[in-house]
Amino acid sequence: MPSTIHADAFHFDHPVQSYWEASAAPLGIATSPLSGDTQCDVAVIGGGYTGLAAALRLKTEYGVDVRILEAAEPGWGASGRNGGFACIGSHKRSYSSLIKSYGLDDTRRFYGTMKDAVDMVGDLCRRHGIDAWIHDGGEISLAHLPSRWAELEEERDFMARIFGEKLTLLTVAELKEKGLWAPTFHGGIHNTTGFSIHPLNYVRGLARVVHQAGVPIHGGSRVLRWEETGGRHRLTTAGGTLTANRVVVATNGYTPEDVSSYHAGRLMPALSNIIVTRPLSEAERTEQGWTSRLMAFDTRNLLHYFRLLPDGRFLFGGRGGTDATDGGAAPMQRHMTETLRRMFPVFGTAEITHFWRGFVCLAYDLVPYVGPLDDRRSVWTAIAYHGNGVAMATYSGSALADLMSGKPERAKLPSVVTRRLARFPFAGLRPLYMKGAYLWFNYQDSH
Repeated sequence: MPSTIHADAFHFDHPVQSYWEASAAPLGIATSPLSGDTQCDVAVIGGGYTGLAAALRLKTEYGVDVRILEAAEPGWGASGRNGGFACIGSHKRSYSSLIKSYGLDDTRRFYGTMKDAVDMVGDLCRRHGIDAWIHDGGEISLAHLPSRWAELEEERDFMARIFGEKLTLLTVAELKEKGLWAPTFHGGIHNTTGFSIHPLNYVRGLARVVHQAGVPIHGGSRVLRWEETGGRHRLTTAGGTLTANRVVVATNGYTPEDVSSYHAGRLMPALSNIIVTRPLSEAERTEQGWTSRLMAFDTRNLLHYFRLLPDGRFLFGGRGGTDATDGGAAPMQRHMTETLRRMFPVFGTAEITHFWRGFVCLAYDLVPYVGPLDDRRSVWTAIAYHGNGVAMATYSGSALADLMSGKPERAKLPSVVTRRLARFPFAGLRPLYMKGAYLWFNYQDSH
C-alpha cells in the first residue's frame, strides 16, 4: 500500500454510503470475478470513467481484445462518488502558468480539449440513453471574500482575450435575483459550459455500454501481484490470472503503488468530502436565497462545491483532511456540517442524510497525464484530474485508446497532458507536503 493512502480507504467489499448509491439505477449486468488463467491483448485495471472509456474505444474502434479488472464494481471509486460536475477543469495551475510552460497555442488547445470533454459526456449519454440526470446551465464561481471580486474581473478579461470565452460577472444583487446567494458570497462569474450529472448513473450506464460491446468486466478482481515475463504482463487476482500484452492503469487516486510500481512517487491522493441534506422545502430554499440548480463553487484554494439536487436536497462538498482512516470520518463529517451552517445558515439546520468521502488525484505538474509509462510502451495510463474528472477522465480514456493504437492525430491531445508524469521530489514525504500545503492554503483563503 502506498504511504499516502491508509488501508481503510480500500474497503472494496463495502458499498459507498452515498446519496448516489441510494438513488442510482441498478448496474444490471454481470461482472463476475476473474476465474482461472486467461489472456487478452489489453488489460485495463479500473472500471471507472477512464478505464471504461478506454476499453470501449479500443474494442469498438480498433477491435482490440480487452478485459477490465475492477477491485469492487464499476464506479466504486471516484467515478461513482464525486459531486457530479461535468465541466471545465482537471488542472490546478493558472492559465498564465500553463502558457509559460507549454506556450499559448498548446494552452489554448488544452482549454479546447476540456470543452470537448464536456461535450463527449453529453454525447455518450444521448447516444446510449444513459439517464444521468443531466441539468444544463454551466457553472458559477463565487467570491468568498470581497477582495476576490477584482480577481473575477481579471479572469473575465483574461478569458475573453486568451480563449475568446465570454464569462459573465454577477454582482451580489444579481446573485440574489438568480437565486444564487448566501451571506458569505461577494459576487460571482458564470461560465455556460458544463452541466450537473448523477455520476453513478453515468458510470453504470457506461459500463452497460461496454458490456454490450463485448468487453468482459471482472468485478471483485483486485490486482494483488503484477509480474512481467516473456515481454508480457501477468496480473494476479484472488481468483485467477490475466496475461496481457499491454496494460492500462486507470485507478487515479486509488492507484496502489506497491502493485503498480510504474506510478511510484508520481501521484498525490487527496481527500474530498460530501454531505447531502434531507429534501429542502421551497420556503427554506427561498429563505436561504438559493433556489437555482446551477453548479457552483467558491474561490478558495481548498474550495467548496455545492448544488441543489432534483429532489430538493443540497449537496455540499469540500477538499480537506488528511486522515483516511475509518476513525477520521466522523470528525470530517462534523467539520463539513459546521461549514455548511456557516456558509448556508438555513440549509445548515437541515438533517444530514448522507456523508461520504474519497480520493482525488494530483500530479507534481498539477496537470493530467495521458500516455505511456515505460519505454516499451506496454504500460499506459490516463490519470490525475485534480478533482474534476467527470468529463476529462472520459475524454482521456478514449484518447488513450487512440494513442495506444498509433492514432495520435485522432486523440488531438496537447502537450500539456502528454509531456510527462513527473515524480515528486523525496516522494516519501508526500503526506507532509499535503499537510504543509493545507496550512498554506488555509492562510491564503482567509486573506
